[in-house]
Amino acid sequence: MEKLFQVSSNPHIRASVTTARIMQYVVIALLPATVFGVFHFGIHAFLLIAITVATTVLSEYIYGKCMKRKDTIWDFSAVVTGLLLALNLPPKAPLWIGVIGGMFAILVVKMLFGGLGQNFMNPALGARCFLLISFTSIMTNFDCDAYTGATPLAAIKAGEQAPQLIDMVIGKTAGTIGETSMIALLIGAAFLLIIKVIDLRVPGSYILSFVVFILLFGGRGLDINYLLSQLAGGGLMLGAFFMATDYVTRPITPRGQYVFGIFLGIMTGIFRVFGPSAEGVSYAIILGNLLVPLIEKVTRPRAFGKK
Repeated sequence: MEKLFQVSSNPHIRASVTTARIMQYVVIALLPATVFGVFHFGIHAFLLIAITVATTVLSEYIYGKCMKRKDTIWDFSAVVTGLLLALNLPPKAPLWIGVIGGMFAILVVKMLFGGLGQNFMNPALGARCFLLISFTSIMTNFDCDAYTGATPLAAIKAGEQAPQLIDMVIGKTAGTIGETSMIALLIGAAFLLIIKVIDLRVPGSYILSFVVFILLFGGRGLDINYLLSQLAGGGLMLGAFFMATDYVTRPITPRGQYVFGIFLGIMTGIFRVFGPSAEGVSYAIILGNLLVPLIEKVTRPRAFGKK
């Protein structure tokens, strides 16, 4: 009879979905935006994506070997980091930008803090912000074979004529490799929502609070075309559904996730409306990542029986 009992520590329930499987689902969800970006911007965009992903995977592999740690590249988190970083790069950025960014994302933001589950900010966004600060002219140059003008948000910020809304929704505009096609991003987001890899707490509260902020402080009143341009342009959809929902760097408490999303929406609105740059998603999410411990502390569920 004693063999029927097993003493072990909690938790006792294990999910059948592994980290590797979740990461593979995220890669699949990013494929529509990736394929569209390559089709839209050409072979250089493909090479930039390939070398960035290869750099993140190789950096994690070499670091693990040097530190005599267990091989972790098969959890596909390095692939996701490299792909997200590449989709946040200008389509004509030199290939060495992907190498430097990939190494920074893995070695500095992720592995030096203990690896997957220990990093305090999203590695891809941390690397993108590092590249924006270090190589501003390269990271803000969106000229390519198809476009030589400003991004839609930059045009709106400068008071110029923005592209047609339908072009912004489809993705026939200037921008980073993976942010231009709202349709492709929403297809990937719908896939993650259907298979329940993510839910709408963070992205829903993020987008809704951003909409409210733009309506109140955007200076255009109830200009629906301006509002939809803000939603379709830039990295809002990519950030809301694929980076703000990162399991490691978002709050784990349900109320905390709503607070986190509202904070991101407000900060993105502040950066876009009042800041010197037309974009603000990356910095908003990074700041939100830094506040996650505080958000979790104030939104922690009260233990049963305690006042």
